[in-house]
Amino acid sequence: MVKIIISGISGKMGSRIGALACQDKNFEIAGAVEVSSSPAIGKDIGEVLAVGKTGRKVETDFNKIAPACDVLIEFTAPSSTLEHLETAVKNKKAVVIGTTGFSNGEVEKIRSASEKIPIVFSPNMSVGANLMFRITEEAARALGEDYQVEIVEAHHDQKKDAPSGTAKRLGEAVSKAKGETPPIHSIRLGDIVGDHTVIFAGKAERIEFTHRAHSRDAFAKGALDAAKFLAGKKPGFYTMADVIGVKG
Repeated sequence: MVKIIISGISGKMGSRIGALACQDKNFEIAGAVEVSSSPAIGKDIGEVLAVGKTGRKVETDFNKIAPACDVLIEFTAPSSTLEHLETAVKNKKAVVIGTTGFSNGEVEKIRSASEKIPIVFSPNMSVGANLMFRITEEAARALGEDYQVEIVEAHHDQKKDAPSGTAKRLGEAVSKAKGETPPIHSIRLGDIVGDHTVIFAGKAERIEFTHRAHSRDAFAKGALDAAKFLAGKKPGFYTMADVIGVKG
């Protein structure tokens, strides 16, 4: 059984990760963390997830509960994630990071931490999106300079970072093959979970690859798969491509 601590337990992603973990006998929710202003602070984790009492409360201080877990799962903000990452390193705990919006310098801090603990870091935890990364790179290489490329991504109106981490990763996939990052167009409307389309347009035809997340469970399940993957792993910088066995 993998003991996890969920950071941002009452958020859109944290609550779904918690709900799915409660349904999976391979996991034990050893603790949960929220910002000090959250109404979830001090409540039983089970009460927050609506699954019945667990006897464990939502805390503000990860330092206090870090020893209880095998893996920390982070879907919060860059500042909170990096703060918790320092604690995870001190306690030699593995970390799954699905947080987006990091600067290049902050990503380097994550890479540095991975020399001491195992980390899965991915802008998108879904299986489909990670297959799309590989397919996009292969298409860009095969189609060459005769095809122009642009990326369109859409998310809910509360998402703070734009373009999304997934769109940036798709841009990197194109850049590997073509040597330059394509234009990325961001849409923030309503309650869109996450749509990403890569468009390759030639003179006589157009090819489009689209991934649509129907619910956040696609990402939540991926995060739990990543937590299972990390259990017992040596320090290293891993991605969802490693978790699902797809390189790209």
